[in-house]
Amino acid sequence: MKRKRYEMEKKKTELQTAIEELSLVIVTKPVDNTEITHIPLRPLLSFCNLIIQVLDKIGPTMAVLRQDIDQNIQRLEKVCETDPCVYSNLVEILKKEQKEGTSKMVASSSKALLWLTRTMDFTAGLLRLLSKEMSSKMEELVEECYMSTLKPHHGWIASAAFKVCLKLVPDNKTFMDAIGGRDESYETIREDIDTLSSLLTPILKEIFLVLEQYGLNRSRSM
Repeated sequence: MKRKRYEMEKKKTELQTAIEELSLVIVTKPVDNTEITHIPLRPLLSFCNLIIQVLDKIGPTMAVLRQDIDQNIQRLEKVCETDPCVYSNLVEILKKEQKEGTSKMVASSSKALLWLTRTMDFTAGLLRLLSKEMSSKMEELVEECYMSTLKPHHGWIASAAFKVCLKLVPDNKTFMDAIGGRDESYETIREDIDTLSSLLTPILKEIFLVLEQYGLNRSRSM
């Protein structure tokens, strides 16, 4: 009886809640040229909001990245609210802004999706590295993942700022304890990370393909 009560009261971690939300993101590919890919926006944004809480555990290093994620989520939510039925598919937003000629503007929703996707790619990569290389320093893992995901799209100002922030990264144990639940083993946390990665990776791949189709995957920041 006590065990059942404990299990009912046991709070889910951000990772576990993120997995549940991500499982709702089902990508539907077109069967012919008369249709477009369907990628549901709402559950994707809910997932991104949950991932912010995971990045928070890394500390001040992720402050700028977190702010960008939050702003990009708000920008996409604002568009979705103008016509929830149509813009429930994020591809419709890209289609609309391409037609208007605004997709490559700095404050466009298309750019918001681009940077949000890149940040999710960084987050997924970092969690994968952490799961496989627990013996490596957290600072090294963050830098390695940054070099392969975000740095190619960052200018020298953003890259320099990120390098300074690396000095504030916590150690592996502190981070793993922070993202895990009460009495949760590292093995369980690894399983959650692997599950999240297996769900997120193919979704990001599809979004990147769509962004490429709309000519949006080459933008850089300052």
